[in-house]
Amino acid sequence: MTEIFHYTFMQNALIAGILVSFAAGIVGSLIVVNRLVFLTGGIAHSSYGGIGMALYFGLPIFLGASLFSVGAALLIAVLTFRRRHRSDTYIGLIWAVGMAIGVIFTDLTPGYNTDLMSYLFGSILAVSREDLWFMGFLLLLVLLTVHRWYRPILAMSYDAEYAELRGIPTRRFYTLILVLSALTVVVAIKVVGLILVIALMTIPTHIAERCTRTFYAMMIFSGLLASLFTLVGLMLSYAYDLSSGASIILVAAAGLGLFEAGRTLIAGRS
Repeated sequence: MTEIFHYTFMQNALIAGILVSFAAGIVGSLIVVNRLVFLTGGIAHSSYGGIGMALYFGLPIFLGASLFSVGAALLIAVLTFRRRHRSDTYIGLIWAVGMAIGVIFTDLTPGYNTDLMSYLFGSILAVSREDLWFMGFLLLLVLLTVHRWYRPILAMSYDAEYAELRGIPTRRFYTLILVLSALTVVVAIKVVGLILVIALMTIPTHIAERCTRTFYAMMIFSGLLASLFTLVGLMLSYAYDLSSGASIILVAAAGLGLFEAGRTLIAGRS
């Protein structure tokens, strides 16, 4: 099985999987702890608007999707910061409008784009060197951001009201987390697709949250788990000629199932 990594496209896929997995693990921890999973789901699906516009105007897909997703994240931050109880309405609207814009611009694009489905369900085997640079830059940005503002982010994540009373600009960090989520979603689309991206950002985090005692350890362990799931899913997809994105997510789901079964068994014996 190891001979598959002698191919350049598999080497690129492996590097991309590790880079995106660690970014997804760290940012996924932020969105789970801050209960922003649904908001991030809206950003993920609205990014299809950026993909459609990039295709129509002949722009790089990552650039179009990034700009559109960050715009959606900023809009969501403005609409939901003080109105979390109404966030489902705003998210549903942005989700639908973003997808609709993507469909319309795709329809208007001359010719049929055969690569379009890869953005819905992932195409990690088609990752290029340019994609790897973008993914590496994002991971570096995530690491620097979390390292620089770890304490205020931690305070806001677990007690936003107390953090605000201490003078921490919670609105700014709330917006920052959503923007990082948007950028992480964009790079993860290449690995698992926008349909499945939220699973990659939440399943490893769900397991890590129950196996660690600190937020820092949770982020690191979540990144390691996501990398493991991606590697195993990538090897299975190659061996059995399956969709790489779906294989990665099913491996992650199987890992979650085994973890929950193990916890139940141990709890039953104690």
